Amino acid sequence: MNDIPLATPAETAVIEKDVVIIGAGPVGLFAVFELGLLDLSAAVIDILDKPGGQCAELYPEKPIYDIPGYPVITGDGLTQKLLEQIAPFKPSLHLNRMVETLTRIPDGRFRLVTDAGDVFLAKVVVIAAGGGSFQPKRPPVPGIEAYEGTSVFYSVRRMEDFRGHDLMIVGGGDSALDWTLNLQPLAKSLTLVHRRDEFRAAPDSVNKMRALLAEGKIRFEMGQVTGLSGEDGQLSGATIKGKDVGIEVGCTRMLPFFGLTMKLGPVANWGLNLEENLIPVDTARFETSEPGIFAIGDINTYPGKLKLILCGFHEAALMAQAAVHICAPERKVVFQYTTSSSSLQKKLGVI
Repeated sequence: MNDIPLATPAETAVIEKDVVIIGAGPVGLFAVFELGLLDLSAAVIDILDKPGGQCAELYPEKPIYDIPGYPVITGDGLTQKLLEQIAPFKPSLHLNRMVETLTRIPDGRFRLVTDAGDVFLAKVVVIAAGGGSFQPKRPPVPGIEAYEGTSVFYSVRRMEDFRGHDLMIVGGGDSALDWTLNLQPLAKSLTLVHRRDEFRAAPDSVNKMRALLAEGKIRFEMGQVTGLSGEDGQLSGATIKGKDVGIEVGCTRMLPFFGLTMKLGPVANWGLNLEENLIPVDTARFETSEPGIFAIGDINTYPGKLKLILCGFHEAALMAQAAVHICAPERKVVFQYTTSSSSLQKKLGVI
């Protein structure tokens, strides 16, 4: 993570920053850099469990050909380079969280509260959430809603929450295999369920999973979860239907990984003008209809908009120049180039 610390859900004290960025994709990460050059502190919030947005989650190994200076770079490679670039500014990354409420308080700042209970105060909010927030797809299991949040979870916020439980992980992608490997040492028992004996995860993860299976440390069931049992939101077991028959498997915690869907989410309730689930902005500041709230990247719209990472980087630069006048109106801002400014180079740690 290039020495950028990750905040934990236990950190529930009020977090005060100049700017809160919603979205840790490439555009949100580059916004940290542009803000940092202007001495503005930033916190970054993302619903995913790692930075990088779509690049990291949907195509980490897919080549990207239109990033200036890189004839080809993967989504994961671009994310790592951006994390390296912003490390000197020490942003706080708050992952596995979704901003649920955004309100303006009497002193003019914004108060943001996440679903993990974090409270942020900032003079500027930057929405860099791509097409919206990634939210987990709910598997088609009757009655699963009754168990969500108590014994069925779609992400892992604290590994310790699964210690000593009979754990069932459902899915065949990277998330399912990664958490199978990471949680197996903590779980009382672990059952991996997938509809077939072929996996979409990294080959190394699949090999490690099969080694655990051969050693009898995990159980694998081929089929689909068709029913759940338990009372008051607490799982006691699941029905797995295979090719011919159904079986009952005991479990007290379940992690279904059925992929992600894109939704605008709570952004739709923040009082911003919207056009077909996109946020209109001006092209001088990339500010929304609400002063102090900016939108950059794929979530915004304006005449001539192109949904390119390159364009999002440009929008981040202009947003930062506008944000500094809100965060530090008394400061005289002199535009500088990193190639020639010794003060900027000191901030970057290159001299």
